[in-house]
Amino acid sequence: MIIDLLRLAPGGGIPAPLLTELTALYAADRDFQALSGDFPDPDDIRPEQVAAALTGELVDPDVEVLLARDSGRLVAAAITLARHPDPADPDPWIGLLLVDPAVQRQGHGRRLASHVEGRFRAAGRTAVRLAVLENNPKGLAFWTALGYEVIAHRGDRRLGRPCAVLRKVLPTPRPASGALAP
Repeated sequence: MIIDLLRLAPGGGIPAPLLTELTALYAADRDFQALSGDFPDPDDIRPEQVAAALTGELVDPDVEVLLARDSGRLVAAAITLARHPDPADPDPWIGLLLVDPAVQRQGHGRRLASHVEGRFRAAGRTAVRLAVLENNPKGLAFWTALGYEVIAHRGDRRLGRPCAVLRKVLPTPRPASGALAP
């Protein structure tokens, strides 16, 4: 699996071929889109809606969108936030992790989540948070299987939807075998 950052084209747009792939990825998970309510019609997600959602996220310099490909095909995406808008919240966040349902349960989500955690750990962060919609037991099961623990229940910042807030402490890397610790 190859993971890369979404980079906007000159002028701030998403290149058309990539936008087509992203729209297909978002539309593929109709069940999640129906749960989230992020798009007006989960059966008719349009490129301009996906473009607006992603470019709206990327206006924040602390946001990154990671794209995961397997054999050249876009199979997953993650949106991360290095700093939460609440200054009392010390942790970075995973705002979204979306895996194409056609390839779910093949390890793509786990690998992308691990990659995100590694990026935060490399940046000196000690934990990461995320929110799972209360009406998404599949999502909650996924994240708790990866070691995330529920720490709170509250509405999400954008739409007030009921969510479970989860947190995972990021273990510090161990020195390589045979290496001397300082």
